Amino acid sequence: MAVAVRKFDAVIVGAGGAGLRAAIQLSEAGLRTAVISKVFPTRSHTVAAQGGVAASLGNSEEDHWHWHMYDTVKGSDWLGDQDAIEFMCRKANEVVIELEHYGMPFDRLDNGRIYQRPFGGHMSNFGEKPVARSCAAADRTGHAMLHALYQRNIKANTHFFTEWMALDLIRDEDGDVLGVTALEMETGEVVAFHARATIFATGGAGRIYHSSTNAFINTGDGLGMAARAGIPLEDMEFWQFHPTGVAGAGVLITEGVRGEGGILRNAQGERFMERYAPNAKDLASRDVVSRAMVTEINEGRGCGPNKDFVLLDITHLKPETIMKRLPGIHEISLRFAGVDPIRAPIPVVPTCHFQMGGIPINYRGQVVAPKSGSPEVPVPGFYAAGECSCSSVHGANRLGTNSLLELLVFGKSAGETAVNDLRMGRREHKPLPKEAIDRTLARLSRLENQKDGADVHETRLAMQRVMQKHAGVFRFKDLLEEGVTEIMKVADQVKMAQINDKSRVFNTARIEALELDNLIEVAKATMVSAEARKESRGAHVRDDAPDTPEHPDGRDDDNWIKHTLWYSEGNRLDYKPVHLDPLTVESFPPKKRSY
Repeated sequence: MAVAVRKFDAVIVGAGGAGLRAAIQLSEAGLRTAVISKVFPTRSHTVAAQGGVAASLGNSEEDHWHWHMYDTVKGSDWLGDQDAIEFMCRKANEVVIELEHYGMPFDRLDNGRIYQRPFGGHMSNFGEKPVARSCAAADRTGHAMLHALYQRNIKANTHFFTEWMALDLIRDEDGDVLGVTALEMETGEVVAFHARATIFATGGAGRIYHSSTNAFINTGDGLGMAARAGIPLEDMEFWQFHPTGVAGAGVLITEGVRGEGGILRNAQGERFMERYAPNAKDLASRDVVSRAMVTEINEGRGCGPNKDFVLLDITHLKPETIMKRLPGIHEISLRFAGVDPIRAPIPVVPTCHFQMGGIPINYRGQVVAPKSGSPEVPVPGFYAAGECSCSSVHGANRLGTNSLLELLVFGKSAGETAVNDLRMGRREHKPLPKEAIDRTLARLSRLENQKDGADVHETRLAMQRVMQKHAGVFRFKDLLEEGVTEIMKVADQVKMAQINDKSRVFNTARIEALELDNLIEVAKATMVSAEARKESRGAHVRDDAPDTPEHPDGRDDDNWIKHTLWYSEGNRLDYKPVHLDPLTVESFPPKKRSY
């Protein structure tokens, strides 16, 4: 099969916040840049981000990037790389002001400055009290951000390939990345995008779980491509369950609701977070709040006929405040919960939301991997940013609004680094290896010709049920061990998956099968990594690693302040140390995490 080749200076896979921000750097530098996206750019999953983007602007009260850095290190449960965290927090004000100049319609204070609201885990003076740090556009911040970034890319003449799906990474015998193969979803045409720089910004893989706030497009495509090409995936045991998904629907209710004064209540009407986080209360870190909610439910204080959710109450807020600051949440609550939040509380339950792990990168946005005994070196020509990557600024648990900040900081950083690398180094396209397309064509052929194999939809559902049962908010030794066995059984089914004859009339059937190839890589990485980490840390909480004086919060700092690296080939694990040394300031040593 002949495959067309398209040449660009840079190809970016993913048109969410990170991909669009990286594309601005490349296109405005005069480099011919292609952006590949499964959906129209302004429909990327960044559109679902509601609450805001963190920056220590100090527009309403005193704030400082060093406080933000401390909160992020503490929120990460001391698994975050402190050099990357310092880099992100110091860059925050710069990238937010840049975004404002791109035309981002932030809410404003009376004095004209950007409006900021409190968010969980963000505190002043190294944990003293909550601080207003989240820069918001009502509760539609991600939506506004995508439009501002997309318009800037149009001005910069970025080339967009919309409704295309990237399939496989192209690497040569030296290990250099030379682009990707991709499929035009409407026609089925396969094309090789030959590039001097390749940037992955494909978002997360929350669809490995049965209940998720993630869009259906979030299938871990970048992670699957990287894993199949020999790149390890880092810290995949850490998944954030957002405290407030609409019960029964999983649709996100932003933490900004609590930032505006919302209160979580149990069946007795009690504000129960006062017992779990006396200082921060409802604005404690997300993993803390999620576990508190599940504990309330498990101990019989849940709401509803099945006592399986709690209530998020904003009925004490003025209706005009709700309609000004939280109009989208008002609409979501009416549509998905059947509740008018002005008059009644919203039923909520923790739901899979965000992956802290991903493709390993440094703070410059370069993908790094062990090579010839070296702990990590940049993979030539390969960069990543956003949720598909692991810098690791989030460590074991992400603070709310640091996700949009990550998109901006590391999208820009990856773009800047790629521009510098292309100007200083690789000025010509390296030749594509003859076998560059073979892996992709073999995958497509397998799907088309597989007989008497597993149904794609049923196999995907089996994967999601295994993940939901065995690797949820609370994790148990026996369930994790059983989960490894079960997910490997599902992986065997994926290898035999076929496109059902009845579904061949729909071109989406092929796409769903290709997405399942990526999802199962992420699911295996998550389950194997989670079973192997014999401690509780951040979002990874095991029943056999409880809170004790020797191990506060169940952490084992002597043995487990290290990153997990999972390799698809051989389904094996390796580890590397956490970067505990910041760039310019003193490090924050581990201590018990309390709010």
